Amino acid sequence: MKRLNRTGAVVLLCLFVSTATWAQKSASLPRSSPEQQGISSADILAFIDAADKDIDTMNSFMLVRHGHVVAEGWWAPYDRETPHVLYSLSKSFTSTAVGLAIAEGKLNLDDEVIKFFPDEAPADPPANLRAMRVRDLLRMNTGNQSEAPIRVNFPALQTETWVKTFLTHTVPFKPGTHFLYNSPATYMLSAIVQKVTGMTVLDYLRPRLFDPLGFKDPVWVSSPQGITAGAYGLSIRTEEIARFGELYLHKGMWNGKQLIPAAWVEQATSMQTSTGSAPASDWDQGYGYQFWRSRHNSFRGDGAFGQYCLVIPELDAVVAITSGVRNMQQVMNLVWDKLLPAMKRGRLPENSTARRQLEARLAALKVKFASGAASSSMSASVSGKWFEFPDNDRGVKAVSFDFNSTSPALIVRTAAGETRMTIGRETWTNSRGMFANGLDRALGVPANPLVAASGAWSAENTFTVKIVLSETPYYSILNFKFDGDRLLFDAEHNVSFMATKLPQLIGIVRATE
Repeated sequence: MKRLNRTGAVVLLCLFVSTATWAQKSASLPRSSPEQQGISSADILAFIDAADKDIDTMNSFMLVRHGHVVAEGWWAPYDRETPHVLYSLSKSFTSTAVGLAIAEGKLNLDDEVIKFFPDEAPADPPANLRAMRVRDLLRMNTGNQSEAPIRVNFPALQTETWVKTFLTHTVPFKPGTHFLYNSPATYMLSAIVQKVTGMTVLDYLRPRLFDPLGFKDPVWVSSPQGITAGAYGLSIRTEEIARFGELYLHKGMWNGKQLIPAAWVEQATSMQTSTGSAPASDWDQGYGYQFWRSRHNSFRGDGAFGQYCLVIPELDAVVAITSGVRNMQQVMNLVWDKLLPAMKRGRLPENSTARRQLEARLAALKVKFASGAASSSMSASVSGKWFEFPDNDRGVKAVSFDFNSTSPALIVRTAAGETRMTIGRETWTNSRGMFANGLDRALGVPANPLVAASGAWSAENTFTVKIVLSETPYYSILNFKFDGDRLLFDAEHNVSFMATKLPQLIGIVRATE
């Protein structure tokens, strides 16, 4: 009997695993040549060439037309299987949870916000706070003049819950009259969903959205109170972004099943509030319920530094992009300028030569390496030396290099211990737990992040290392200049919520090990 039970358990486990695998595969979008869906391979190649040349830095790209993936690419060390942080693109998923909870009768758009949190609201709430409703949170019309001071990077310094911090923040304007892009407002939506369903937004969405769409293993950052962050912190893959866009493109319908009410999709993606009047700005086209309106009668979810789910209904197209850029408008301009004119109504003649060129280009995409020479006359004399640094806010205690091995290595000592990172030469090395130059402490970066590295001698006395956190938009350029017994360490991030250029650190030779 025990043997039978064990066998039965194994069979059930295999059935569960195969069913989960089948669900993921069945949710995968079909592939097609671009020409079959009315796009020239040569035009997509022109978009890729422009993106690779003019934008620093693209991480991934997927174009879906008429329900088929016609082009997809990842700039190594990024790849199709590694989840990527979405930042504020997460907000559109929180909006979806709200829409589903409304459809299930758990709440409605006109519910007052404070009614969900009677123990955390002020004893005598001001009139504008009492007037704030769920719809005001959704459309960023809360009446706040500034965001509530939630210390997302330093939760230990937060003496009150995030909900109480929001509810005690000033509301100088009447809700519904003043647009302010407001991440704490999205967090409140997440807290409300958890209050009325008894589940975090992440858990609530699993059977209703993530599983039907075949998401593999979505993860989402939570507040210290165990509430899904809502406004940021979701990590998923590029195709999963595209599937989400397809779901909204088709009014909430997926494989013949209505996952989201069509009426909610219409409301959430329509303009609910004005955001400006500049015709050339995609941020001035209006805001829905945690979705932006965009030019060309389109809508989008987007996140800091260039995470996009662009939905273009009139062309039956979705564009998913992850990137690490300072100028987010530049990325959308490239889509509008290069891809939109390329989308034709009917099928185009197949062009096997152009398609092969496009596929080869997509397969060979790489984030630009650290540039320079493979060796220097100085490498032997500095290899193995330890350079010690005085106390600094990056926690770097000492640095050493191994230039005598087949591949160079950077060894760093911090308060957390010592790490040895192999440095690729015109290639990327990947490992976890390596020195991340402080990027591992950035908002939303997963614990123990994946770090890729490449290096070169950018000058006779300067070794440059480029590290990419390939689950995120971030990279850092590390310049190590050898100056006698000193090591001058300069560094700069591509993007950051803080300063991108870091203060110089000066290390002194103390011993040879």
